[in-house]
Amino acid sequence: MAFPDSALTTDGFLSGRLRLRQPRRGYRAATDPVLLAAAVPGRAGETVLELGCGAGAASLCLAARVPDVALTGLELQPDYADLARRNAAENGYALRVVEGDVADLPAALRAESFDHVMANPPYYPMAAGTAAADAGRETALREATPLAAWIDTGIRRLKPGGWLTVIQLAERLPDLLAGLDARMGSVTVLPLAARAGRPAGRVILRARKGGRAPFCLLAPLVLHAGPDHHADGEDYTPAVRAILRDGAALDI
Repeated sequence: MAFPDSALTTDGFLSGRLRLRQPRRGYRAATDPVLLAAAVPGRAGETVLELGCGAGAASLCLAARVPDVALTGLELQPDYADLARRNAAENGYALRVVEGDVADLPAALRAESFDHVMANPPYYPMAAGTAAADAGRETALREATPLAAWIDTGIRRLKPGGWLTVIQLAERLPDLLAGLDARMGSVTVLPLAARAGRPAGRVILRARKGGRAPFCLLAPLVLHAGPDHHADGEDYTPAVRAILRDGAALDI
């Protein structure tokens, strides 16, 4: 069942270039899908599959940066899939949304391959922490399908030479790397640190199908300026502000 309008908010992304409807209660996109989209090295005319597209934030942020990219989203929850279609239409972008499970792809997607696959998989294992009160948020954040299955599905759907881009918790980096096999190379990892001198909380991993470049661990991208947050309002570093507000690419 689709979300009623009374259950939605309308939120600006990329300084208002995108206006996305999101549930008041449930999974709500923040900075992670914007950073994920910025890290995808897409070009006009290429094809992109997003695994677990939610309400479409990452795919539509990519569409706003790269003209004429052909976007497909896979989404397990029908109400979020419907919302992604609505968001795409209202922002004037083409986004094909397929309802289905990463662990059991619909036949239509199994027959296709893509230049890019991107994903923001659930962060938390099933046994970790307290379940979210909202079922949609719980599904988005709690891992029912193992992370290795997300990675394998992404690899299988890539064309030779295609790129896989994933954002995840830093503590899951060993699992991400374990999911890559001889099919993938040219692996680059970008740690994301909240502030200078703090441990990375998240990572962006990018790998190429058939790539041969050596593994590269980049210096952290620092999200916020200064050692602490002292006042209301945002304090993003200039590089991060350019991504979140201006739709700049994240060159990794």
